[in-house]
Amino acid sequence: MLRISSNPSLKGQAMHHPNIIYSTAGGKQLSMDLLLPWAPPEDARFPLVVFIQGCGFHFPDIRGEILQLADLARAGYAVAAVTHRNISDGFAAPAFLQDVKTSIRFLRANAAKYHIDSDRVYAFGTSSGGCTALLLGLTGDMEEYRTEEYAEYSDHVDAVIDCFGATDLTSWLDDPTLMAEHVPAFCGGEADPELLRHLSPISYVQPGKTYVPFLLAHGDADLVVPFSESKNMVDRLEECGADVSLICVEGGVHEGNFWSAQIWELFHHFLDKQSGIGA
Repeated sequence: MLRISSNPSLKGQAMHHPNIIYSTAGGKQLSMDLLLPWAPPEDARFPLVVFIQGCGFHFPDIRGEILQLADLARAGYAVAAVTHRNISDGFAAPAFLQDVKTSIRFLRANAAKYHIDSDRVYAFGTSSGGCTALLLGLTGDMEEYRTEEYAEYSDHVDAVIDCFGATDLTSWLDDPTLMAEHVPAFCGGEADPELLRHLSPISYVQPGKTYVPFLLAHGDADLVVPFSESKNMVDRLEECGADVSLICVEGGVHEGNFWSAQIWELFHHFLDKQSGIGA
Protein backbone atom coordinates (compact mmCIF):
# COMPACT_ATOMS: atom_id res chain seq x y z
CA MET A 1 0.00 0.00 0.00
CA LEU A 2 1.24 3.46 -0.92
CA ARG A 3 0.24 6.25 1.44
CA ILE A 4 0.39 9.88 0.30
CA SER A 5 -0.62 13.16 1.90
CA SER A 6 -3.92 14.82 1.10
CA ASN A 7 -4.04 18.29 -0.45
CA PRO A 8 -6.41 20.40 1.69
CA SER A 9 -5.50 23.62 -0.15
CA LEU A 10 -5.93 21.95 -3.57
CA LYS A 11 -2.65 23.58 -4.59
CA GLY A 12 -1.67 22.76 -8.15
CA GLN A 13 -5.24 22.07 -9.26
CA ALA A 14 -7.32 24.16 -11.67
CA MET A 15 -10.98 24.77 -12.42
CA HIS A 16 -12.73 25.82 -15.62
CA HIS A 17 -15.50 28.43 -15.92
CA PRO A 18 -16.77 28.23 -19.52
CA ASN A 19 -18.85 30.65 -21.56
CA ILE A 20 -18.75 33.75 -19.36
CA ILE A 21 -20.52 36.54 -21.27
CA TYR A 22 -18.52 39.75 -21.03
CA SER A 23 -20.05 41.95 -23.75
CA THR A 24 -23.07 42.40 -26.01
CA ALA A 25 -21.37 44.79 -28.43
CA GLY A 26 -23.02 44.97 -31.84
CA GLY A 27 -25.85 42.76 -30.61
CA LYS A 28 -23.48 39.81 -30.24
CA GLN A 29 -22.87 37.94 -27.01
CA LEU A 30 -19.12 37.75 -26.56
CA SER A 31 -17.74 35.17 -24.16
CA MET A 32 -14.61 33.96 -22.48
CA ASP A 33 -13.48 30.79 -20.78
CA LEU A 34 -11.82 31.43 -17.45
CA LEU A 35 -9.32 29.10 -15.80
CA LEU A 36 -8.50 29.59 -12.13
CA PRO A 37 -6.59 27.82 -9.39
CA TRP A 38 -9.09 25.50 -7.72
CA ALA A 39 -10.80 26.49 -4.47
CA PRO A 40 -8.89 29.73 -3.82
CA PRO A 41 -9.05 31.37 -0.39
CA GLU A 42 -11.54 34.23 -0.21
CA ASP A 43 -8.80 36.87 -0.18
CA ALA A 44 -6.66 35.26 -2.93
CA ARG A 45 -5.74 37.46 -5.89
CA PHE A 46 -4.09 35.88 -8.92
CA PRO A 47 -2.18 37.54 -11.78
CA LEU A 48 -4.29 37.50 -14.93
CA VAL A 49 -3.30 36.29 -18.42
CA VAL A 50 -5.68 37.34 -21.20
CA PHE A 51 -5.21 34.94 -24.12
CA ILE A 52 -6.31 35.68 -27.71
CA GLN A 53 -6.23 32.71 -30.09
CA GLY A 54 -5.21 33.45 -33.66
CA CYS A 55 -8.08 33.46 -36.15
CA GLY A 56 -7.22 35.91 -38.93
CA PHE A 57 -9.39 38.43 -37.03
CA HIS A 58 -12.41 36.18 -37.58
CA PHE A 59 -13.78 34.35 -34.50
CA PRO A 60 -11.29 32.82 -32.05
CA ASP A 61 -11.49 29.17 -31.02
CA ILE A 62 -11.08 29.78 -27.31
CA ARG A 63 -10.44 26.07 -26.66
CA GLY A 64 -7.47 26.00 -29.05
CA GLU A 65 -4.79 26.16 -26.34
CA ILE A 66 -6.94 25.45 -23.30
CA LEU A 67 -4.98 22.36 -22.22
CA GLN A 68 -1.67 24.22 -22.25
CA LEU A 69 -3.20 27.30 -20.61
CA ALA A 70 -4.50 25.11 -17.79
CA ASP A 71 -0.89 24.65 -16.69
CA LEU A 72 -0.76 28.39 -15.98
CA ALA A 73 -3.88 28.11 -13.81
CA ARG A 74 -2.36 25.19 -11.92
CA ALA A 75 0.70 27.38 -11.33
CA GLY A 76 -1.32 30.21 -9.78
CA TYR A 77 -2.61 32.36 -12.65
CA ALA A 78 -6.10 33.34 -13.70
CA VAL A 79 -6.32 32.77 -17.46
CA ALA A 80 -9.06 34.21 -19.67
CA ALA A 81 -9.35 32.89 -23.23
CA VAL A 82 -11.48 35.51 -24.95
CA THR A 83 -13.52 35.83 -28.12
CA HIS A 84 -14.14 38.94 -30.20
CA ARG A 85 -16.37 39.98 -33.09
CA ASN A 86 -15.74 38.52 -36.54
CA ILE A 87 -14.68 40.60 -39.55
CA SER A 88 -16.60 38.13 -41.76
CA ASP A 89 -19.82 39.13 -39.98
CA GLY A 90 -19.34 42.77 -40.93
CA PHE A 91 -17.53 43.86 -37.76
CA ALA A 92 -14.57 45.64 -39.29
CA ALA A 93 -11.48 46.80 -37.43
CA PRO A 94 -11.01 48.03 -34.77
CA ALA A 95 -13.94 45.98 -33.34
CA PHE A 96 -11.63 43.09 -32.42
CA LEU A 97 -9.39 45.38 -30.38
CA GLN A 98 -12.28 47.19 -28.73
CA ASP A 99 -13.75 43.85 -27.68
CA VAL A 100 -10.60 42.45 -26.11
CA LYS A 101 -10.09 45.72 -24.25
CA THR A 102 -13.68 45.42 -23.00
CA SER A 103 -12.89 41.90 -21.74
CA ILE A 104 -10.02 43.29 -19.69
CA ARG A 105 -12.22 45.99 -18.20
CA PHE A 106 -14.90 43.36 -17.44
CA LEU A 107 -12.35 41.26 -15.59
CA ARG A 108 -11.15 44.25 -13.59
CA ALA A 109 -14.77 45.09 -12.76
CA ASN A 110 -15.22 41.52 -11.50
CA ALA A 111 -11.78 41.15 -9.95
CA ALA A 112 -13.06 40.25 -6.49
CA LYS A 113 -15.51 37.66 -7.86
CA TYR A 114 -12.82 35.92 -9.92
CA HIS A 115 -9.89 36.45 -7.51
CA ILE A 116 -7.96 38.60 -9.98
CA ASP A 117 -5.11 40.97 -9.15
CA SER A 118 -5.91 44.00 -11.31
CA ASP A 119 -2.34 45.26 -10.97
CA ARG A 120 -0.88 42.19 -12.69
CA VAL A 121 -2.55 41.77 -16.07
CA TYR A 122 -0.74 40.27 -19.08
CA ALA A 123 -1.71 39.90 -22.75
CA PHE A 124 -0.79 36.73 -24.64
CA GLY A 125 -1.79 35.93 -28.21
CA THR A 126 -1.00 33.94 -31.33
CA SER A 127 -1.05 35.16 -34.95
CA SER A 128 -3.89 37.74 -35.18
CA GLY A 129 -4.17 37.33 -31.41
CA GLY A 130 -0.47 38.12 -31.13
CA CYS A 131 -1.01 41.31 -33.13
CA THR A 132 -3.90 42.11 -30.77
CA ALA A 133 -1.72 41.43 -27.71
CA LEU A 134 0.92 43.83 -29.04
CA LEU A 135 -1.74 46.48 -29.60
CA LEU A 136 -3.01 45.97 -26.06
CA GLY A 137 0.49 46.63 -24.76
CA LEU A 138 0.91 49.74 -26.89
CA THR A 139 -2.52 51.41 -26.67
CA GLY A 140 -3.46 51.06 -23.00
CA ASP A 141 -6.43 53.25 -22.05
CA MET A 142 -6.52 55.07 -25.40
CA GLU A 143 -9.95 56.71 -25.59
CA GLU A 144 -10.47 55.96 -29.29
CA TYR A 145 -10.63 52.24 -28.51
CA ARG A 146 -12.75 52.51 -25.36
CA THR A 147 -16.42 51.48 -25.52
CA GLU A 148 -19.18 52.27 -23.02
CA GLU A 149 -19.04 48.87 -21.32
CA TYR A 150 -17.13 49.06 -18.02
CA ALA A 151 -15.71 52.37 -19.23
CA GLU A 152 -14.64 53.37 -15.72
CA TYR A 153 -12.05 50.57 -15.60
CA SER A 154 -8.59 50.41 -17.18
CA ASP A 155 -7.68 48.20 -20.16
CA HIS A 156 -3.95 48.65 -19.55
CA VAL A 157 -1.80 45.50 -19.53
CA ASP A 158 1.52 45.07 -17.75
CA ALA A 159 3.40 42.81 -20.17
CA VAL A 160 2.89 41.09 -23.52
CA ILE A 161 3.67 37.72 -25.13
CA ASP A 162 3.23 37.70 -28.91
CA CYS A 163 3.56 34.52 -30.99
CA PHE A 164 4.02 35.07 -34.74
CA GLY A 165 1.71 38.06 -34.93
CA ALA A 166 1.73 40.53 -37.81
CA THR A 167 3.31 43.84 -36.83
CA ASP A 168 2.93 45.88 -40.04
CA LEU A 169 -0.49 45.38 -41.61
CA THR A 170 0.34 47.67 -44.53
CA SER A 171 2.29 44.72 -45.99
CA TRP A 172 -1.10 43.19 -46.81
CA LEU A 173 -1.50 45.75 -49.58
CA ASP A 174 1.17 43.87 -51.58
CA ASP A 175 -0.54 40.46 -51.24
CA PRO A 176 -3.16 39.83 -53.97
CA THR A 177 -4.69 36.92 -52.03
CA LEU A 178 -5.28 39.03 -48.93
CA MET A 179 -6.47 41.98 -51.02
CA ALA A 180 -9.19 39.84 -52.63
CA GLU A 181 -11.31 39.29 -49.51
CA HIS A 182 -9.42 39.61 -46.24
CA VAL A 183 -8.38 43.26 -46.45
CA PRO A 184 -11.84 44.52 -47.54
CA ALA A 185 -13.45 42.58 -44.66
CA PHE A 186 -10.89 43.90 -42.17
CA CYS A 187 -11.36 47.48 -43.37
CA GLY A 188 -15.14 47.28 -43.75
CA GLY A 189 -15.16 47.93 -47.50
CA GLU A 190 -12.31 49.00 -49.74
CA ALA A 191 -8.71 48.67 -48.63
CA ASP A 192 -7.83 51.54 -46.31
CA PRO A 193 -4.04 52.01 -46.05
CA GLU A 194 -4.40 54.51 -43.21
CA LEU A 195 -6.52 52.10 -41.14
CA LEU A 196 -3.99 49.33 -41.75
CA ARG A 197 -1.18 51.62 -40.63
CA HIS A 198 -3.16 52.76 -37.60
CA LEU A 199 -3.68 49.15 -36.48
CA SER A 200 -0.09 48.09 -37.10
CA PRO A 201 1.64 47.60 -33.74
CA ILE A 202 4.94 48.90 -35.10
CA SER A 203 3.36 52.29 -35.82
CA TYR A 204 2.91 52.89 -32.07
CA VAL A 205 6.58 52.41 -31.23
CA GLN A 206 8.08 55.87 -30.99
CA PRO A 207 10.91 57.47 -29.02
CA GLY A 208 10.15 59.09 -25.71
CA LYS A 209 7.38 56.70 -24.66
CA THR A 210 7.31 54.24 -21.75
CA TYR A 211 6.81 50.59 -22.63
CA VAL A 212 5.71 47.46 -20.79
CA PRO A 213 7.95 44.37 -21.21
CA PHE A 214 7.50 42.38 -24.42
CA LEU A 215 8.38 38.81 -25.39
CA LEU A 216 8.01 37.90 -29.06
CA ALA A 217 8.37 34.37 -30.46
CA HIS A 218 8.35 33.43 -34.13
CA GLY A 219 9.36 30.53 -36.35
CA ASP A 220 11.94 31.34 -38.99
CA ALA A 221 10.14 29.08 -41.51
CA ASP A 222 6.77 30.83 -41.11
CA LEU A 223 5.18 31.28 -44.54
CA VAL A 224 2.07 33.06 -43.26
CA VAL A 225 3.62 35.91 -41.26
CA PRO A 226 7.31 36.40 -42.11
CA PHE A 227 9.82 36.14 -39.26
CA SER A 228 11.10 39.56 -40.33
CA GLU A 229 7.93 41.18 -38.95
CA SER A 230 8.82 40.16 -35.40
CA LYS A 231 12.49 40.99 -35.94
CA ASN A 232 11.64 44.48 -37.18
CA MET A 233 9.29 45.01 -34.24
CA VAL A 234 11.93 43.96 -31.74
CA ASP A 235 14.55 46.19 -33.37
CA ARG A 236 12.18 49.17 -33.20
CA LEU A 237 11.29 48.51 -29.56
CA GLU A 238 14.97 48.18 -28.64
CA GLU A 239 15.76 51.47 -30.38
CA CYS A 240 13.08 53.12 -28.25
CA GLY A 241 14.41 51.69 -24.99
CA ALA A 242 11.85 48.96 -24.37
CA ASP A 243 12.48 45.77 -22.39
CA VAL A 244 11.98 43.26 -25.21
CA SER A 245 13.17 39.76 -26.11
CA LEU A 246 12.80 37.60 -29.22
CA ILE A 247 12.67 33.81 -29.40
CA CYS A 248 13.48 32.36 -32.82
CA VAL A 249 12.03 28.86 -33.28
CA GLU A 250 14.38 27.29 -35.80
CA GLY A 251 12.42 25.61 -38.58
CA GLY A 252 9.19 26.70 -36.93
CA VAL A 253 6.15 27.28 -39.09
CA HIS A 254 2.91 29.12 -38.32
CA GLU A 255 1.45 27.03 -35.46
CA GLY A 256 2.29 23.29 -35.81
CA ASN A 257 5.91 22.56 -34.96
CA PHE A 258 6.32 26.01 -33.44
CA TRP A 259 4.97 24.54 -30.20
CA SER A 260 7.08 22.59 -27.74
CA ALA A 261 7.54 22.01 -24.03
CA GLN A 262 10.52 24.37 -24.18
CA ILE A 263 8.57 27.29 -25.63
CA TRP A 264 5.93 26.94 -22.92
CA GLU A 265 8.63 26.84 -20.24
CA LEU A 266 10.03 30.10 -21.61
CA PHE A 267 6.58 31.70 -21.55
CA HIS A 268 6.03 30.52 -17.98
CA HIS A 269 9.41 31.94 -16.97
CA PHE A 270 8.61 35.31 -18.54
CA LEU A 271 5.24 35.53 -16.79
CA ASP A 272 6.72 34.42 -13.47
CA LYS A 273 9.35 37.15 -13.77
CA GLN A 274 6.69 39.79 -14.42
CA SER A 275 4.24 38.58 -11.77
CA GLY A 276 6.69 37.68 -9.02
CA ILE A 277 5.27 34.17 -8.71
CA GLY A 278 7.88 31.94 -7.12
CA ALA A 279 10.08 34.89 -6.15
